[in-house]
Amino acid sequence: MLNTAFKDKTMIQVEALTKHFGTFRAVNGISFNIARGEILGLLGPNGAGKTTTLRMLTGLLKPTSGTIRVADKSIADEALAIKRMMGYLPESAPLYHDLLVFDYLRYVAEIRGLRAEARLDRIRQLADICQIGDVMHKPIGVLSKGYRQRVGLAHAMMSDPQILILDEPTSGLDPNQIVEIRRIIRQIGREKTVVLSTHILPEAEATCDRILIIHQGTIVADGATDQIKRSAAGEHRIHLTLANADPGVVRARLEAIDGVAEAITETPINGTLPVVLVCRGEADLRGSVYREIRQTGWDLLEFYQETQTLETIFRKLTRED
Repeated sequence: MLNTAFKDKTMIQVEALTKHFGTFRAVNGISFNIARGEILGLLGPNGAGKTTTLRMLTGLLKPTSGTIRVADKSIADEALAIKRMMGYLPESAPLYHDLLVFDYLRYVAEIRGLRAEARLDRIRQLADICQIGDVMHKPIGVLSKGYRQRVGLAHAMMSDPQILILDEPTSGLDPNQIVEIRRIIRQIGREKTVVLSTHILPEAEATCDRILIIHQGTIVADGATDQIKRSAAGEHRIHLTLANADPGVVRARLEAIDGVAEAITETPINGTLPVVLVCRGEADLRGSVYREIRQTGWDLLEFYQETQTLETIFRKLTRED
């Protein structure tokens, strides 16, 4: 997905970025780079610092400390030049609901400084990219949220920016609308640098070249989805359900298996005993566990290894404890 012609050229450099609101530290000294032509997904639970980070990238918020450079320009010194390179779509697109879509986009083209002879062509291009041609003469206020998001996306792209910043672009959309917005973002990402925030994990996995997970203002993971999954492979879990088994004996025997760090026996349910084995290392221990169980009188009712999905990794990295 990443445009390999640009992947070795840095577009955005962030160094030790921090933001305080009074005594609350929303962003805590984060550093990362974004390549030209890269789609970066900024993930995190609500309140993690995603929106604050995006607002600092766009120059809407001034950092408490740290530096942001875009195309080798410092946002502290050349904020206006950097803003001209960006299109920004906040979570709630700031649209004029009484205007027709066409009139609204024509107004945006005017305030963006497009020449009169170029405005209509650009609006037609965006209507095609964002698939809003069939609603151009409808009031924005009567559109579904999915269509309003597309109009907001057309607004953000009006001046053909090099960088597109999208804050929760699929929030509140139905599955069909999400697929359509995802398609548009992937299409845009062929030519532009895209940074989007989301807490919808399948969305990030399907759309982004790279994922950066933030928790309590700190980066806790950074890389392609496969890289993050491999880095989390140091611990995995095996789930069992046993019958005719004593919890103490189960813990003692299964924890004796090399690689099993802990055997957690849960509350018995109707005479059956749920067990979770916390395993260290990358070795698959299911064969060893099965052979151990065969030597006992326990009945094995359920047996599976927990898959390391982006969701399980996300929960592990962002849990409060």
